[in-house]
Amino acid sequence: MINDLPTLETLPSRHELLVASISDYAICMLDPQGRVTSWNAGARRCIGYAEREAVGMHFARLHTQEEQQAGLPGQALDIALAEGRHQSEGWRLRKDGSRFWASVILDPVRTPDGEHVGFAMVARDISEDRRVLDALRESEQRFRLLVQGVIDYAIYMLSPDGLITNWNSGAERIKGFKLDEVIGSHYRRFFTEEDRLDGAPERALVVAARDGRYESEGWRVRKDGTRFWAHAVVDALYDDYGKLIGFAKVTRDNTEKRLAAESLEQARAALFQAQKMESIGQLTGGVAHDFNNLLAVISNGIDILRAGPAAESRARVMDSMRRAVERGASLTQQLLSFARQQPLAPTVQQLNQLVAGFEGVLRRAAGPLVRLELDLDPKLRHASIDEARFEAALLNLVVNARDAMPDGGAIEVTTCNVTLAPNQAATLAAGDYVRVSVTDTGSGMSAEVRERAFEPFFTTKETGKGTGLGLSQVYGFIMQSGGGVTIDTEEGRGTTINLFLPALGESTPEMTVQRAQREERVLIVEDDPLVMESARELFQAMGYAILQASDGAAALRALQRESEVDVLFSDVMMPNGMSGLELAREVRQRYPAIKIILASGFPQPAMQGEGLEEFSFVGKPYRLADLARQLRTR
Repeated sequence: MINDLPTLETLPSRHELLVASISDYAICMLDPQGRVTSWNAGARRCIGYAEREAVGMHFARLHTQEEQQAGLPGQALDIALAEGRHQSEGWRLRKDGSRFWASVILDPVRTPDGEHVGFAMVARDISEDRRVLDALRESEQRFRLLVQGVIDYAIYMLSPDGLITNWNSGAERIKGFKLDEVIGSHYRRFFTEEDRLDGAPERALVVAARDGRYESEGWRVRKDGTRFWAHAVVDALYDDYGKLIGFAKVTRDNTEKRLAAESLEQARAALFQAQKMESIGQLTGGVAHDFNNLLAVISNGIDILRAGPAAESRARVMDSMRRAVERGASLTQQLLSFARQQPLAPTVQQLNQLVAGFEGVLRRAAGPLVRLELDLDPKLRHASIDEARFEAALLNLVVNARDAMPDGGAIEVTTCNVTLAPNQAATLAAGDYVRVSVTDTGSGMSAEVRERAFEPFFTTKETGKGTGLGLSQVYGFIMQSGGGVTIDTEEGRGTTINLFLPALGESTPEMTVQRAQREERVLIVEDDPLVMESARELFQAMGYAILQASDGAAALRALQRESEVDVLFSDVMMPNGMSGLELAREVRQRYPAIKIILASGFPQPAMQGEGLEEFSFVGKPYRLADLARQLRTR
């Protein structure tokens, strides 16, 4: 038994045990002719031969038939012996005939005395690494083909300094340069001279490096010097460690798109101009028609008066002429309202009070066949509005609603607070508004009529039944007041006109308006006897006691004599040096309690900068209602 125990000399060495146990590498020894003399576990797992099958086998058997016929195994041994090592990659054969891609190293083995006794061969199966590498190469090849195949975009790479490192066919087509003409040059060569002087190319790279991307549009230059409108994107490229390695540049020629957009804009401008001229033509024709009718009344009346008619006929003629003047003044105010140039005197108002105070007029305007209802929000917020113009606009809407219901129906006037979100209404900004709505149960509007509802002189009423200025007047007034107007309508289902005015503050309890009932005194300052007489009659109709003066100096003397004067009513244009405005300022300084109203034949906007905004104002020709509204304003 003792003789059967292994001796120290017969035990495998540590190195032999290590090599034999390695399973990831095929390690074997070859004799000087290339035959296998040892075979480890890794060789058995990788190649498939058992050790007893492999020992004595020439290692050329592991090579492909092609390599064996070419003598490559023998060449490998010769090179290893001559140079001390031979390393290669290539296809090798397993026992079952399948192939694998191997990395093989051959080292000659020598004794301490330098005698060559064989070769050490180490082989590793790197088929998976090759598959990944082949897939990567295939992907890169496909990407190169893709980039090179794109002809609508100029795609190329830049170094961190902006030098061009590659160039696709789209870049050559768009810019005109071939690859060898641009490689290594700076991409600033494609910019205009103005942009180069401004530092635009360098600025684009700085922004792209900082933000990761830079996008712009502008003129670029081709090889032949012509310009094209480019949309360009510069993307920064970084390695795995975050270091900037360059930029990817993509440019598209958008010249045709830009030219098409410019042509479209020109067409739109031309269409708008044509529509504007058509509207002006309609406006001019309508104004000429209406004013010719009014002038005919006045002209005929003058001829009749010259003929010396009887008193009764003279009164009728005068009455007709007065109505013609009133219609002319009303038409002028409507035109100014549409143009948003009528003189406004906005004050902070609680619109519920205005609507309720005007209810009687609205009910009479609605007529006996129409039921008028009010639905007023008790917590309505305040708004800034010209009281008289608002009442006229509301009356206009009620009359229109009544006309849409010839057989009767219902009109509802409502007020409420609303908050509009962004883009909720095309003509209104987001924010808080006071909304006044007039809703009828009438015939409604078609889509075509709705689109034209605010046009001047557009009307669906019979000839002689309407001027077509009603809604355009309302629209102009509300827009001038900082608000907006919308129409909710459907043919056969009625119409709602919504007036939006910016809300000024939180709602407050409504207050009852107290008006003085006692007789008051007015001093009228007017140099024209006919206008003076007209003004006297108007103020007397309102119950005022009358004082009169022909110029500013006479007015001041009258005020010195009379201790109780409540109202000064003066023309702006006065003779004898002192204008009506100068008189008004003098009276305000001496008698601050006196209410001052100025009148002029010029509209207030035409006298901007003269100081009229300090006082109440009426335009000539004025009516009783105009004076009454100004007298109510304190």
